[in-house]
Amino acid sequence: MAIEVGAEAPEFELKDNHGRTVRLSDFRGEKNVVLLFYPFAFTGVCTGELRELRDNLPEFVDDDTQLLAVSNDSIHTLRVFAEQESLEFPLLSDFWKHGEASRAYGVFDEEKGCAVRGTFIIDKEGVVRWTVVNALPDARDLGEYLKALDAIRSPVRPAVQASI
Repeated sequence: MAIEVGAEAPEFELKDNHGRTVRLSDFRGEKNVVLLFYPFAFTGVCTGELRELRDNLPEFVDDDTQLLAVSNDSIHTLRVFAEQESLEFPLLSDFWKHGEASRAYGVFDEEKGCAVRGTFIIDKEGVVRWTVVNALPDARDLGEYLKALDAIRSPVRPAVQASI
């Protein structure tokens, strides 16, 4: 079961597509985080979703927000994928220990050996403010998590409900 709205986001430490270590705590007190789990690089739906994020990157990466995309691919695969697709946001590898971060967020499919499509918006205090989890073949609606992100960016913080 995926982490719920209102829960503290589990800490993780993963390598990005350049081999740098990225921790969720690196953003605590500084930035909101859009944490996006996807099954594998170079697959149709995943590539389409990440291209859409790339094409709308200013909506997700600014002084207030950081986008982090996580898959169970190796950092080497992610490096080639990022270069091929011109992805300029961190692609994090949950390859080893295999699926540890995906499991912590409740989005690892044990049978398939990969993460399902889970998105978590985490505020600057490290609290999950919004989440959506889709099955492997179902692409996410970018507009829905932009609305949720806008809600936590506004000075008045309305309650954000989970949508699944």
